Amino acid sequence: MKQITFLLFLFPLLLFSQDDLLDELESEVEIDHTVTAAFKGLKVVNFESTKLASKKDLYFVVSHRFGTVKNGFDDFFGLDNAVTQLKFIYGVNDWLNIGAARSSLLKKYGLHAKYRVLGQVDGGFPFNIVGYNLVTVNTALDKDLLPKLEFSDRLTYTSQVIISRKVSEKLSLLAAPTFIHENLATRSTQTGLSEVVSIFDEENNQFAVGLGGRYKLTTRWSINADYGIHLNRNSNSNFRNPLSIGFDLETGGHVFQMHFTNAQAMFEEGYIIQGQGDWGDGDFFFGFNLSRVF
Repeated sequence: MKQITFLLFLFPLLLFSQDDLLDELESEVEIDHTVTAAFKGLKVVNFESTKLASKKDLYFVVSHRFGTVKNGFDDFFGLDNAVTQLKFIYGVNDWLNIGAARSSLLKKYGLHAKYRVLGQVDGGFPFNIVGYNLVTVNTALDKDLLPKLEFSDRLTYTSQVIISRKVSEKLSLLAAPTFIHENLATRSTQTGLSEVVSIFDEENNQFAVGLGGRYKLTTRWSINADYGIHLNRNSNSNFRNPLSIGFDLETGGHVFQMHFTNAQAMFEEGYIIQGQGDWGDGDFFFGFNLSRVF
């Protein structure tokens, strides 16, 4: 009887001690409030997203842009005039990616670095901020046509600050202030009524802002769109701002992006400066980005 009485007396003390121990353990647990998955793909459509490859992940990305759909069956809605970009991206660590790419359009090669500056935190900092730097080499320039061409003339540099916010579980928005320096500026030509050809060169330093968003439709599907606003384009330019819209499908180890865009080029200076299609005339391109993680 004395033993039972002693246990009944001790039982509340054990409960209080257990509660104190649990409270102490919980106080030492650090809860990660970082907001993740604002975007599932490394790109929104054309513009880079704030997603990075994880540490030691290797991405192989195949991007394809068919020709304009405007010509209909003459070239099978653009399938006869496709261009392709192949890209490798490696996650050096959790905040830094490096990559190399080659595009069949103008036989361009590119090297880039993408790095996280700040991350969105639930109840804290409201945005993801990522930096992106790219250098491309245009190997299609012909020295027979341009006898004074130097290697530096083939180079173009792009710098972006990519800012995104996951507004809700379904909606993410993005803005990307962009600076592009072309050593050999993009040229536009116009033929007048008297058959006189006028030449207009862009500035070597060009500025743009990319706007984009993603809306999650289901667990695997989302609708994505982005638009680039060129801020100092020559008023006589033949080119137009890039507008793109499409769908993302997440299937396990890769994300498949299907879209329509009025810019066939896939490097930044190509789609921002040299978007040649006009949506109003039905002059746009079907394309896709397919990424595989190793």
